[in-house]
Amino acid sequence: MNRFIEQIRWEPGIGDPTVMGWLTVVAYFVTFVLGLFVVMRSDWLFQGRRDKQKRLWMLITVAMLFLGFNKQLDLQSLFTDIFRVLFREADLYDNRRSFQKLFILSVLLGGVAATTWLLYQYRKLLRYHVLAISGLCALAIFIVVRASSFHGMDRLIGFELLGVRINWILELGGIALIAVNAFRLLARQTPIVIRKHRRRRKRRGPEHMALAQQIQRANSESLR
Repeated sequence: MNRFIEQIRWEPGIGDPTVMGWLTVVAYFVTFVLGLFVVMRSDWLFQGRRDKQKRLWMLITVAMLFLGFNKQLDLQSLFTDIFRVLFREADLYDNRRSFQKLFILSVLLGGVAATTWLLYQYRKLLRYHVLAISGLCALAIFIVVRASSFHGMDRLIGFELLGVRINWILELGGIALIAVNAFRLLARQTPIVIRKHRRRRKRRGPEHMALAQQIQRANSESLR
């Protein structure tokens, strides 16, 4: 066990001390506060299917808090180091690229499946939470792919466009979607009312009414 721990290079500390790193941390915590306010107002805000909507925003709030701390603790590097050591111990390190490709493909397919499932589960509430669900799934895929430590993906998300890195756009974009969704909910002047759709009874036409009257008269005469 001691030899295993000694091979792990990760150490607790500030993982991204840059201005953009701290800006991202602030964005996570601001979004956490907004999500917390949504949860606190859920009894008034969600007048239909309250528990379902409240659970979604509790999940989002916890995720924003965790990812805010993780941004500087860099726990995905710890995750990468643990698997690197495990692959070396199992003599699979030389084939790690194949496993990384499979891992990334699995994550992307899993992310698509998770997004599809969330969209289906909240299909009747989608107009109120679509931005938050999209942002949450985008962040989940970004964090896990980044943790895979695949050099091709590292180069892709580290690519700069007009001085702006792609990983900044992806991460801050996901956070922004959730924050905008939370702000829109908090800015509502009226609660979200979701009513169950009742089946409308078919209106009985004149012919149907006449037939019903004939049957009723026939039944009355048979009872005499």
